[in-house]
Amino acid sequence: MSTDIHPSAVIDPKARLGANVRVGPFSLVGADVEIGDGTVIGPHCSITGPTRIGHDNHLVGHVAAGGDPQDKKFAGERTELVIGDRNVIREFVTLNRGTGSGGGITRIGDDNLLLAYTHVAHDCVIGNHCVFSNNSTLAGHVTVEDWVIMSGFSGAHQFCRIGAHAFIGMGALVNGDVPPYTMVGSDSLGRPRGINSEGLKRRGFDSERISAIKRAYRTLYVAGLPLAEAKQQLAEQAQSSDDVRALLDFIERGERPLLR
Repeated sequence: MSTDIHPSAVIDPKARLGANVRVGPFSLVGADVEIGDGTVIGPHCSITGPTRIGHDNHLVGHVAAGGDPQDKKFAGERTELVIGDRNVIREFVTLNRGTGSGGGITRIGDDNLLLAYTHVAHDCVIGNHCVFSNNSTLAGHVTVEDWVIMSGFSGAHQFCRIGAHAFIGMGALVNGDVPPYTMVGSDSLGRPRGINSEGLKRRGFDSERISAIKRAYRTLYVAGLPLAEAKQQLAEQAQSSDDVRALLDFIERGERPLLR
């Protein structure tokens, strides 16, 4: 089956569209844009390049993807936006390309849900199976690992990392690295408030794994230990828990202060 392009859509001759791609009314697809098989572009979308979009995505409407990074250092160098497969991107989402000094690529993985007015800035890296609720915002160079949930009106400061399975509460502003499994409270201070136990249960974590993660959280946040001493105890706990090992590895890789 061939592509289905609405007569009012504008498709640059240099764009490459896969099989079964649909483009809705008044949408623009620019040069150096590649759209994979089965992807649906709704009405009033603007996709400029260089941008690569995988297969079976759905850009619902009024999405602006692949625009220039909002960074004064950007000088027109070639940079990219790369989107994986099976993502749902809702109304008025904005996704910017990377910068030459920041690695050159903004990358979004697979099976993510980006609700209305989400903003993903330049050089961000988003994993798989994440949910970005309405008006959630990432500044430049933010890394979001798999299975993260960003609640409505939450945000992350540039260069922060949010670990896998973390939950960011409504309106929380994150200004440090959030360890995996951590729940950040629904307030502007963005403080840790325990682990995302409900999310872990939904993803098949058994009681033994969740108990090990809770023990690690208490070591890191409740025991009142200096970070160096907490890391020593986490290293001991990691000998019997791959989940704690993943948490400790995340901390060890950090360049920004840990959210504590």
